[in-house]
Amino acid sequence: MGPRPFPDIHSADLKQRPIEKAETIPSDWYYSDAIFAFEKEALFSKFWQLACHKNELPETGDSYMLEVADNPMMLVRADEETINAFYNVCKHRGGPVTVKKGTTSVLQCQYHGWTYLLDGSLRGVPHFKKVDLFDKKDFGLEPVNQQCWQGFRFVSLHNESPALSEVLDGITETIAPIDLSEFQFVKKHSYQIDCNWKVYVDNFLEGYHIPIVHPELAKLLDYGEYKTDTTEWYSLQHSPFQNGDNIYKANDGKAYYYFIFPNIMLNILPGRLQTNVIRPVSPTRTEVIFKYYYANPDDENMIRDDIEYSNRIQDEDIEICELVQKGLQSDAYDKGRFSVEREKGVYHFQTILKREFANYLDNHSDQI
Repeated sequence: MGPRPFPDIHSADLKQRPIEKAETIPSDWYYSDAIFAFEKEALFSKFWQLACHKNELPETGDSYMLEVADNPMMLVRADEETINAFYNVCKHRGGPVTVKKGTTSVLQCQYHGWTYLLDGSLRGVPHFKKVDLFDKKDFGLEPVNQQCWQGFRFVSLHNESPALSEVLDGITETIAPIDLSEFQFVKKHSYQIDCNWKVYVDNFLEGYHIPIVHPELAKLLDYGEYKTDTTEWYSLQHSPFQNGDNIYKANDGKAYYYFIFPNIMLNILPGRLQTNVIRPVSPTRTEVIFKYYYANPDDENMIRDDIEYSNRIQDEDIEICELVQKGLQSDAYDKGRFSVEREKGVYHFQTILKREFANYLDNHSDQI
């Protein structure tokens, strides 16, 4: 591992002020190579990342691949009750590992054919008979920290992550009687967007833009009752639905839009759930991994309408986020201000961001 990245962050930019007096983060945080590298170490290597739902791995041997801060990982169902998580890295020479074709109980490196059991232990080592002082028990797959919440599997690179129960505290009680563990996965979309990951997060965290950017959504939600609540690690935007004809007219309830720091979104609506995982690709490019889950996966008409509607909203968000990225990189912009009434969620996110930047720099001051 190379030296830790420490960008030139001015102490004044980390100062915390009340929202009435606060400025937004500096514009170069949205396109700086140094900031982007720093975030991998200070944020994405530290905090819990959403991997998948247990129902995405229904059978023994089913696997799911993901990447966290440039680290390839895999989850694999070992039996009816057990899902294991590993770095997707063979201990021979770093090759990728997948379930061996024709089996449901063996993992095989796709480079040189080393094989592992579903518990990560090394099983087969072709052409290694003449190697001295080699013990297979020392070369098993490296496990990854994982925890389960409401049927979802979260992974973390480091033991210093805040407890997942602390990060998600209160969500289960707020959404009750909804039980997300009973929802079924239906579809996944991946969007490539020409903007920094924080542009997309900022946009998600406020309803301020809804009347301008999303006129159809504005007719669905009761904008006057649109509220934002915050906790230490997440924020919740929620709104009742407007009376009248809309795609949710047959369902009672509210819309809950959760953002879990640093990059997880849960959109919980009547009978349906959408998850967004925001994956930084480069300082100015982002992948949004969008998944759809339903309480009634057999309602094909509802699912079709829901996904089509969501795609229209997503297209509108992509267009505005890419334009905002250009504005942030222009000579005309450095910092802005917050609407106290409408941008509480953005302020909350940027407050945590600055706090975590400051904490990381303080904890590694001897290496700067």
